[in-house]
Amino acid sequence: MCFTSRFMTVAMAAALMLQIAGCASTTEGGAVGADRSQLMLISAEQLEKMAAQSYSQQKNDAASKGTLNKDSVLTTRVRDIAERITPVTAIFRKDAPRWQWEVNVVQSSELNAFCMPGGKIIFYSGIIEKLKLSDDEIAIIMGHEVAHALREHSREQASQALAAKTAMSIGASLLGLGGITTNLANMAYESLVATSFSRSDETEADRIGIELAARAGYDPRTGVALWEKMKAQGGRSRSEFTSTHPPEETRIKQIQALLPKVTPLYENARQLSGAANR
Repeated sequence: MCFTSRFMTVAMAAALMLQIAGCASTTEGGAVGADRSQLMLISAEQLEKMAAQSYSQQKNDAASKGTLNKDSVLTTRVRDIAERITPVTAIFRKDAPRWQWEVNVVQSSELNAFCMPGGKIIFYSGIIEKLKLSDDEIAIIMGHEVAHALREHSREQASQALAAKTAMSIGASLLGLGGITTNLANMAYESLVATSFSRSDETEADRIGIELAARAGYDPRTGVALWEKMKAQGGRSRSEFTSTHPPEETRIKQIQALLPKVTPLYENARQLSGAANR
């Protein structure tokens, strides 16, 4: 067996042992089917604690600059959308509605939004104002970001990196390789594998997010208009939100393919809402 093949065999065997020890699915499938097995080697509690600390720091920084929830109307608007989305997260995770959800808006020109592990959401005003987003379009973005938290993509990414580095370390040790070779392997993993996983996560978040928005009573068909707007941005302002995401054309095609599944969910939610208001 050649040197490269021996290294890959040992590394793959080590990775397999780690995967067997930590495979699970964080969510139910929902209508869009989102229950694939995930590698989880890191504690969810540990990651959520780190996320809460980071979120608190970001809020403090924004508050000190006078940019936290500066626009009360916009903040209320975003929080109202979140209040409709968070209950329907139970479709994918029964524990999610009980998370300590928090929603804040930061005044910034950035086209960005995120949801940290455990349900900590921040929207930057720029993505709403520059794109002139409707409530339906905000819900599509929020659903996408919430989906990352439901699927624990951050935890999965960290676990994948840990598994890869552990496998490389074991392989290097067994084969008597030096640190340079291991470092090169790590660099290859980060530059090639991590990017593909990130795009895969984004696609998955799109699928879950469109269903969350629909179940909350927001029109999933507006997802097409949203990504057309994002595509039209071009340049640096666009890359802030979409640098690791699939191309807009791909996202639009996926939304169109999912509409037969999620549009009835939207229509049902609207009917229920109308009946409740009568």
